[in-house]
Amino acid sequence: MNEIIKAIEDEQLKAEVPAFEVGDTVRVHGKIKEGNRERIQVFEGTVIKMQGGSNRATFTVRKNSNGVGVEKTWPIHSPNVEKVEVVRHGKVRRAKLFYLRDRIGKSAKVKEVLR
Repeated sequence: MNEIIKAIEDEQLKAEVPAFEVGDTVRVHGKIKEGNRERIQVFEGTVIKMQGGSNRATFTVRKNSNGVGVEKTWPIHSPNVEKVEVVRHGKVRRAKLFYLRDRIGKSAKVKEVLR
């Protein structure tokens, strides 16, 4: 890769990256801009996918809201992601949890790991 591009990408990396994995239940604090105001909105759900590397790394969080599945994808190093809190650590055997899209209720749960 070109050294100039690499240098620009390294400047955009966050100093502290939150430690979470696929299957964890997380609370993402995202900045939302409405007109000239800016506020923090919390999105809590299960991490179903992590992909990419360096400053292109993203993660997808899924939650069930009023019986409808909602998924959001954020770049890990984005300035719009204020912080990511881990609520529960999940025990999974897959890298991508797309099978949760077909499930509702108790079968959509991920077992918890006590650390």
